[in-house]
Amino acid sequence: MKQPVLQTIIPEGKKVYFSSDNHLGAPTAEASKPRELKFVAWLNEIEKDAAAIFLLGDLFDFWFEYKTVVPKGFVRALGKLADLRDKGIPIYFFVGNHDLWMQDYFKTELDIPVYHNPQVFEFNQKRFFIGHGDGLGPGDKGYKRMKKVFKSGVFQWLFRWVHPDIGVRVAQYLSVKNKLISGDDDHIFLGEDKEWLAAYAKRKLETAHYDYFIFGHRHLPMHIKVGENSSYHNLGDWIIHYTYGVFDGTSFTLKEYSN
Repeated sequence: MKQPVLQTIIPEGKKVYFSSDNHLGAPTAEASKPRELKFVAWLNEIEKDAAAIFLLGDLFDFWFEYKTVVPKGFVRALGKLADLRDKGIPIYFFVGNHDLWMQDYFKTELDIPVYHNPQVFEFNQKRFFIGHGDGLGPGDKGYKRMKKVFKSGVFQWLFRWVHPDIGVRVAQYLSVKNKLISGDDDHIFLGEDKEWLAAYAKRKLETAHYDYFIFGHRHLPMHIKVGENSSYHNLGDWIIHYTYGVFDGTSFTLKEYSN
C-alpha cells in the first residue's frame, strides 16, 4: 500500500463528505432522473462546508470512454461537479464495478482524479482506507474472474470497435441483468462475522493501522467495529437509502439525505 496520498488538517467548520452507488441511468434514464436531481440537491447543500468530496464508485450504472465519445446524459450531475471543482472544492473519484471503464474524462474535463484501487488518505491524523469495495475480501470468485477480463486492455480495445449505439445498449442491459458484473451481492446484511469487506478490513489491520475503512458496493449503510480503534463503514446507496458519510474533523458518521 502506498503512503497516504493526502495528509491535511480540516479547517474549523469544514467537513469531508463521502457518497457511493448512485447508478445513474438505471433502470432507465427517465427513471433515474429524480435520483440525479436529489443527488445534485445534496451537492448544493454540502457546498457551503465541504473541505473535500469523495465519490466511491458506481456513480453511473454504465460508463465507457471511447476516444471521442462518452455516454450521453447525467448533465446536471456532471455540471454540478464541474461547478464545485471550479470553486476549489477537491473531489476524488473511485471507480466501481459499473464504471470501471472510466479513463481520463473526469481528470481532463472536470479536474477530478480517478482511482482504480483503494487509497489511504489522512485527515486530522485519522487514517482512512478508501475504495469502492468490489473484488475485495473472500469469495465472489466469479466476479473477480470477470473483472480481470473487463480490465484487460485487449477486451477494452475490442469493445471500442463496437459502434457506441450498439455497445452501450448491450452493456446497459448486462449491467442490470448480469450478476457477474454486479458481483455476488444481494444487498442483504450478512451479519458482522460474515460481511466480507469487514473481514478484508480486519486482515488489513494485521499490517497497518487505519481508523476508518470506507467502502460502497454493498448498497447497505452499515458500521462494524473491526479493531479496538478501527471501524468499517459502508455508505449505502442513492437508490433506496440515500445515505452518505461525513467526517467532521473528529469522527465519522453516516447520515440520510431526506430532502
